[in-house]
Amino acid sequence: MGKIISIINQKGGVGKTTTAVNLAAELADKGHKTLLIDEDAQGNSTSGLSKDVKFGKDLYDVLLDDADAKEAAVKTAVKKLWLLPSSIDLAGAEIEIAGLPEREFLLRKKLAAIKDSYDYILIDCPPSLGLLTLNALVASDSIIIPIQAEFYALEGLSQLVKTVQVVSRKLNPSLHILGILLTMFDGRTNLSLQVAEEVKKYFGSKVFRTVIPRTVKLSEAPSFGEPILTYAPKSKGAEAYKKLSWEVVRRD
Repeated sequence: MGKIISIINQKGGVGKTTTAVNLAAELADKGHKTLLIDEDAQGNSTSGLSKDVKFGKDLYDVLLDDADAKEAAVKTAVKKLWLLPSSIDLAGAEIEIAGLPEREFLLRKKLAAIKDSYDYILIDCPPSLGLLTLNALVASDSIIIPIQAEFYALEGLSQLVKTVQVVSRKLNPSLHILGILLTMFDGRTNLSLQVAEEVKKYFGSKVFRTVIPRTVKLSEAPSFGEPILTYAPKSKGAEAYKKLSWEVVRRD
C-alpha cells in the first residue's frame, strides 16, 4: 500500500512547493511510482511540473464534482511521476466544503481508491490551516514540515504541531511527523547555523540530516516547468533533494 505524505507549513515562502515538486521527482527517479497532488489554488506545483500544459480535470473536480482521481492525474515528463493538478477554482473550495457532511474526510475517501496504485502520494498543502489542509492531514500517513533557515523560522510552528496532534487524536491516529526539513540554508551565515541549532533543540531527531541550500538553480527551475532533477541534475540543489529522498525512504 502506498504512503501518503503531506508537505505542510502554514507560513508561505518556506520552500514547501519546491520540496514537494523535487522530492516527488527524486522518489520517482528512484523507481517509486509517485503521485504529486497540488492542493494549493496558486497552482505552483502544477506549473512547476507542467509548463504550458492544459488539463481536463483537476483536484477541485475530484473533491467537489465527483471526478475520478486516477483519471484526473496526468503523467509528467519524469518517469513514474504523475500530477493531480490544481486550479484557481480551489480558492473557493473551502466555502463549498464547509457545508458538506464528513467534510474532513473528502480527500481521504477519494485517495482510498488509488492509494494502492502508487508507492508514494505527496500533497503540496496550501499555506494555511484551513479545511483543505485539514483534509490533507486526515488523508496522510505522515507529514514533512519545511522550515526556512531565517529569523522567524519557529513562529507559528507550535500551532501547527498542536493541529497535527489534535488530528492524530481525533481523526487520524496513524498521522505523525516524518521529519522537519531546513530549507534556504546558507552555512556561511551565523543566522542559518543558529536557526538550525534552535530547530534541532525543538524537534531533536525529527530534523532531517539533509538541508536544502539557497541556490539560484532551484529558483530558476519552476519557470521552465521542470524539477531540479532534469533542469540542473548536477547542481547542489539536485544533490540535496536526492539525499532527502533517501532519508524519506529510510524513515518510511
